[in-house]
Amino acid sequence: MSDDAKGPAKGPVLIELDAPAGDTPATAPPVPEPDLPTPTGQAMQTVATLTARRGGRIGRWFWGLAVAIVGFVTSVAAYDFVTGLIARNPVLGATALALVVAFIAVMLVMALREWIAFARLRRVDGLHRKAEAALAHGSLPEARDVTRQLARLYAGRDELKWGLERMGERVDEQFEAEALIELAEVELMVPLDQAAQREVEAAARQVATVTAIVPIALADVATALTSNIRMIRRIAEIYGGRSGALGSWRLTRAVMTHLVATGAVAVGDDMIGSLAGGGVLSKLSRRFGEGVVNGALTARVGVAAMEVCRPLPFHRKPRPSVTGLVKRALTGLFGT
Repeated sequence: MSDDAKGPAKGPVLIELDAPAGDTPATAPPVPEPDLPTPTGQAMQTVATLTARRGGRIGRWFWGLAVAIVGFVTSVAAYDFVTGLIARNPVLGATALALVVAFIAVMLVMALREWIAFARLRRVDGLHRKAEAALAHGSLPEARDVTRQLARLYAGRDELKWGLERMGERVDEQFEAEALIELAEVELMVPLDQAAQREVEAAARQVATVTAIVPIALADVATALTSNIRMIRRIAEIYGGRSGALGSWRLTRAVMTHLVATGAVAVGDDMIGSLAGGGVLSKLSRRFGEGVVNGALTARVGVAAMEVCRPLPFHRKPRPSVTGLVKRALTGLFGT
């Protein structure tokens, strides 16, 4: 029998490929990434737009008249109710009258607290302007007046007791306005700056976490709004402002209006822009990318609030870096 009739030959079968011998998975071209939308920090953009928006004159008239009418109708209804109840049952009428009087007293106390809060905010803002004027004019008397007002403002703060003592010991040794302002900034502002930075980091961490984890619509906007208002209020309290409810909203609007006017609440070419465009998180998950960008924008709002609420301008000590604040706030939250 011939070899051809014995059947196919047994053994390994080699199949030659057309590809060059040098191609391996390691040298293969990368798979193109999908065109994912770039995170823009939409929650913080919405918050800035809402808080910085200033109503027109007609809108202010509308709400003013609406509040006046509601107040007038409520007052007349309460008066008729109390007088009618007194006529029917003197005991119940007296009880209702006492409740109404107590309610009015509480409202007056709240109004007084709001007025005191506005007064403290104006006091801190006045100190800031006086310090800037003292530095611009190089006036030692103006600088001494600023340090005296600072000492009175922080007289009851236990955490500043040591700094006040040191400043009091060295204030007579300074013969230049710049040196005196720098002494006050080093002794009094440094611990307050550290406390304010911790508040900014906490707010940035909260906004970033909620944005990244909670998929509910408008939850990130609500969290960003409440966190930023609370952060600005806490920063004002740290520096001695102690803003009330109306004062916190007014301060928040002032901060946001400044940032919107300067274009700071936006994803630009700085650190926030790099996070949004090329960050690993933004490629893995758009929600994580939005969280990082919203946290970074919250930190930027916090730095602006520190500048607004601080009774002394940043002169000897540099302004806090947004990059450093975001790094400390988000380290370990979404990985390194």
